[in-house]
Amino acid sequence: MPPGTFHRWRLSIWIQVFRPFTYTASVIPVCCGAALAASEPKAEWMLLPLVLAASLSVHAAANLINEYFDFKKGVDRPGTYGGSRVLPEGLLNPRAVLIAGYVCFALTALIGLVFVHLRGWPILALGLLGIAGGFFYTATPIACKYRGLGDPMVFCLMGPLMVIGAFYVLTGTVRWAALLISLPIGSLVAAILNANNLRDIADDTQAGIQTTASLLGRRWAQREYAALVLSAYLILIGLVLLRILPLWSLLVLLTVPFAVKNIRSAMTAPPDQPQQIATLDQQTAALHLAFGVLLTVSLLLGK
Repeated sequence: MPPGTFHRWRLSIWIQVFRPFTYTASVIPVCCGAALAASEPKAEWMLLPLVLAASLSVHAAANLINEYFDFKKGVDRPGTYGGSRVLPEGLLNPRAVLIAGYVCFALTALIGLVFVHLRGWPILALGLLGIAGGFFYTATPIACKYRGLGDPMVFCLMGPLMVIGAFYVLTGTVRWAALLISLPIGSLVAAILNANNLRDIADDTQAGIQTTASLLGRRWAQREYAALVLSAYLILIGLVLLRILPLWSLLVLLTVPFAVKNIRSAMTAPPDQPQQIATLDQQTAALHLAFGVLLTVSLLLGK
């Protein structure tokens, strides 16, 4: 092996386990909160890089803790589709992944102390809720994912919590608009998780865990996916009609063909062929990204 090849290989494995392609799910809520804050004259834009860093670090921590406990629980194993595949393939020590998750949570907490100093106890409450949610999503003894609570938990943490948190850190104020605008974002994040769990119903059942999809059953889980995606558009249209969102926000409707394609894939996938929707979670993440970018742009245009 040429000099340096081993270190590059190790770095690529760590990048794989961090799953950076998923981080748009935490960047988009921050961007929407920031775009809404653009209408506030006293917004502290120097804090925006720290807000993004905190959202990315808590997301990375949650990914790593999820990797560890899914592997230990037997959810991620050879032949399954979930996770980064690093631990089932023996490419990293599980304890090293767990420690990396703790380090990312610690980094989040350090950044959060800056926000608490500037904005007081409300951001402390939001931060503790976000860290606890990211940890106990799969960590014992709560393990919300394994008790069928993953979808509503992700909806709240990566929808309202992140949008409201970003807006509050930047402005020091709270607006109902931040909560309302976060709802379609939360719906699409929950749809990403639903797509993942819909694909993995058989594997998760075999591992003895109950996700929202496995509790609902395949047919109702497919309907949940369609409802989550469609609700994002219906909520957005309603907010435009109520003049909470600017007319520019109808630009988001440009993504409808992609949404329809994803819904069709989810609804028609045979139960014995999960490979047909192996990448539906990634396709839904791409939809969430496009939706979020257009929503953010529309907020800036309508400022």
